[in-house]
Amino acid sequence: MSSPETKPLRIAIAGLGTVGVGVMRLLETNRDLIAARAGRAIEVVAVSARERTKQRGVDIAALAWEDDMTALGARDEVDVVVELVGGSDGPALALSRAALAGGKGLVTANKAMIAHHGLELAEAAEGAGVPLKFEAAVAGGIPVVKGLREGTSANALTRVYGILNGTCNYILSEMEQTGADFGETLAEAQALGYAEADPTFDIEGVDAAHKLAILAAIGFGARIDFAAVHTVGIVQVRAADIAQADALGFVIRLIAEADVQEEADGPRLLQRVRPCLVAKDHPLAPVDGPTNAVVAEGNFSGRLLFQGAGAGDGPTASAVVADLIDIARSFERGDIGAPFSMPVAQLAALPPAQAGGRTERTYLRFTVRDRPGVLAEITAAMRDADVSIESLIQKGRMHDGGEVLVAMVTHEGPEAHIARALELLEGSDSLTGDPLVLPILPA
Repeated sequence: MSSPETKPLRIAIAGLGTVGVGVMRLLETNRDLIAARAGRAIEVVAVSARERTKQRGVDIAALAWEDDMTALGARDEVDVVVELVGGSDGPALALSRAALAGGKGLVTANKAMIAHHGLELAEAAEGAGVPLKFEAAVAGGIPVVKGLREGTSANALTRVYGILNGTCNYILSEMEQTGADFGETLAEAQALGYAEADPTFDIEGVDAAHKLAILAAIGFGARIDFAAVHTVGIVQVRAADIAQADALGFVIRLIAEADVQEEADGPRLLQRVRPCLVAKDHPLAPVDGPTNAVVAEGNFSGRLLFQGAGAGDGPTASAVVADLIDIARSFERGDIGAPFSMPVAQLAALPPAQAGGRTERTYLRFTVRDRPGVLAEITAAMRDADVSIESLIQKGRMHDGGEVLVAMVTHEGPEAHIARALELLEGSDSLTGDPLVLPILPA
């Protein structure tokens, strides 16, 4: 427990949705435990939200209220502002800038804002000598930001990858369990609250890309480069693909991955989000439902797995309060640390890698017209692009008419060869839709 002489850490919360209310409940429920671990009490002194009179199940009557959330950053009695509004720009960014300019610490769960403006905010925090923390921005309650920034700091990381979007993971694992197709499973996820009314950021991979850009910056000591994240979502995955993957000994997961490799002109950073086939004995294969998991591979630590709830008011509030405890301790020590793995000026400006030179095994699925010569046309394109086929599967006519499913697994080879084969087939009257390309995640 903090001593009576120790002043509490006074915080302001912007945004009283499920996470903001969760933070207030956690601070109240675990008040004594938090004070003991932080070395001082943590008290909410001011709040801001859209509606002042809304019933939220927490008492805010005694707290200072600001209609304009940016004013929280100017309040003398506030030490730290907690931003839980969301959005890469707009009010959340204005508040964050105001808080740091006002000499306040900043805690945020806003992955989009950090992915787009993290370097600017980190420079402002370092210049003001105040902390900026964002554990809750990536993977909910899993302490992966702290794990990479501190736990693996002695290692040269070779790769960081994992499952960073619970909505997509829920949809894919439910498709496995039920055999239902994508559209039906998405509608169920929306009804259960696992997917937003507009799920575009989730199912197109943008949400995972925001998180990956943050992890890559921390893990590899690089400047955030969200624009360089190559992103493919899960909307093309069919129930037939799930079944075929199962028959081959795989599951399908949306994988976010980053690594740094030496190329002719120096080190380059590869960042991408895409659905992959994952072998059933891989640590990520059993990760189902809305769970997140991150794997970090260090040159001395080996493979590390971080797994847990990737969203929700409880896990996200837990990460926010963990950041507040860290700040309370750092204020006592006078050591706030760098928001990323090192000061912004020392982060490397790594150019994006060209993916085409990498080698991997690949699952390809084509939906084609049921007529002679189609299979020969596809295999000829593979031959001309120097793609070696390991196995080929042709299914009977699909239930929705004259389509036939042709799937194949390639031997390991350059990604550029796959791209060339698809270019050769582009515009073919034999294909009834875009091919699905699913890389096979290395063991």
